[in-house]
Amino acid sequence: MKSLLTLLALLITAASFAQLKEAAPETAGASSERLKRIDQLFKTYIDNKWISGGTAIIVKDGKIIYYKAAGVSSLDTKAPMQKDAIFRIASQTKAVTTVAIMMLYEEGKLLLDDPVEKYIPSFAKPQVLDKFNAADSSYTTVPAKRSVTLRDLLTHSSGVGYAQIGSKEARSIYAKNGIWGGIGVENGMILGEKIKKLGSLPLLHQPGEKWTYGLNTDILGYVVEVVSGQSLDQFFKKQIFEPLGMNDTYFYLPKEKTSRLVKLTAEDENHLVKSVKEEALNLSGPVRVNYPAEPGTYYSGGGGLSSTALDYAIFMQMLVNGGEYNGKRILSPFSIRMMAAKQFDKFTSPDTDMGLGFTVYTDRSVAYSPLSPGSFEWGGMFSSTYWIDPKQKLVAQLFLNQYPNSHSEIHAKFKVLVYQALRE
Repeated sequence: MKSLLTLLALLITAASFAQLKEAAPETAGASSERLKRIDQLFKTYIDNKWISGGTAIIVKDGKIIYYKAAGVSSLDTKAPMQKDAIFRIASQTKAVTTVAIMMLYEEGKLLLDDPVEKYIPSFAKPQVLDKFNAADSSYTTVPAKRSVTLRDLLTHSSGVGYAQIGSKEARSIYAKNGIWGGIGVENGMILGEKIKKLGSLPLLHQPGEKWTYGLNTDILGYVVEVVSGQSLDQFFKKQIFEPLGMNDTYFYLPKEKTSRLVKLTAEDENHLVKSVKEEALNLSGPVRVNYPAEPGTYYSGGGGLSSTALDYAIFMQMLVNGGEYNGKRILSPFSIRMMAAKQFDKFTSPDTDMGLGFTVYTDRSVAYSPLSPGSFEWGGMFSSTYWIDPKQKLVAQLFLNQYPNSHSEIHAKFKVLVYQALRE
C-alpha cells in the first residue's frame, strides 16, 4: 500500500510539471467517438441560429482530450472561429482574483477574517439600508452589527450589491454615485477611487445575513492592490499569468492581439443570434462592447479579463494539480481545499455549497449533475462556463460571447456530453 501511495504521489508531481498537450482521448480513459457528440451539439445550436460559435476544451489526467472551435467569430465578416480566439470572460475573472487573495493569505499578508476597513478605511462603521425612496434614490440606514470581512466578500455574503445587474436599490444608489460593474467602463476610471466610494455606501443587508451576488470581488481586487503595492493588472501578470504561461489573458489586449477578439452577439425578438453594435449593449447604463480592444485603466477583479480556452484551461489545471503547473507553484493544496469547502450556510442553492469564490458540488448534487462531489465552478455573463473536478482530474471550458442567451442550456448539455464520454 505504501508503495502504491508513493507511486500516486510521483504521478501527481509529474503531472504538475507537465505542460498541457493534446492526446488521444483513449489515453485518458475517454472515448473519441462519444466526444464527437459535442461537435454535433455545436452544429445544432449554430444551424438553428441560437449561437454564432464558440470554443470548447476538456483536459483529463493532464491531457487535452478535446479542443475545438466551431462557427464564426463575427456574424458580420463570417470569419471562422479559431481555437485561439479571445473571449470576454466576465465573472470568470473572479476565480483569478480569489487565487490572488489566497496567495497573499499564504504569504502571511492578510487573514480571511480580517475586516475590510483594515485595508480600505472607507468601509469602517458600515451602514445597512433601511428605507429606500425609488423616486429620488434617497435612503435611510441603520448601523451594521459588525464589519464586513474578506471572507464575507469571498462568499458574497457581505451585503454589497451589484451595479447594473443587481437589485433596483443597488442599481439606483450605485448609479447615482458613479459606481459601475467594471465591464466596459470609460477609460480613465480607476479601481481604487470607485471602491473607496463604494465603501461609503450602504450595505443591502447585515454582513453574513444572506447571500447576495455583488461587487465583492472587485473590492477584493483593490485589496490585492493595497496589500501587494501593485496594480491588479501587474499582480495578475507577474504572479499568475507569466509563471503559468498564460500568454493570452489580459484586462486590455495588446494591439497585435485585438484581431483575435470574438465579436459579441445578442438575440433578436425571436431569440435568434444577431450582431451587436459596439455602443448598443445597455446594462442600466452604457457598456463599451469592444472594451478589451481599447485602452483602459479600470482593473475589475470581478469581471474585466479576456482570455482563451487554452489559457483558462492552464489556470484550471493548476488548481486540479493542487496549486502547481509547469513546475511553478501558485498555491498550496491546503488553500485549494479551503476554497472548495463549504464556507456559508445560507447559500441560495439547496444542492451546492458556497466555497471561497466558487460554487461547490456536494453529495446532494449527484442526483442532478454528473460532476463529482467536490467539483467547483463559476461562469461568465457573456455565456461561458467552466469547472474543475479534482476527483476525475478533469477541467472543462465552454466559451461563447453572447448576451443575453435564451439557449444557455447548452452549458448543461456540454457537461453531460463531457462525462458521457468518460469510460472510468
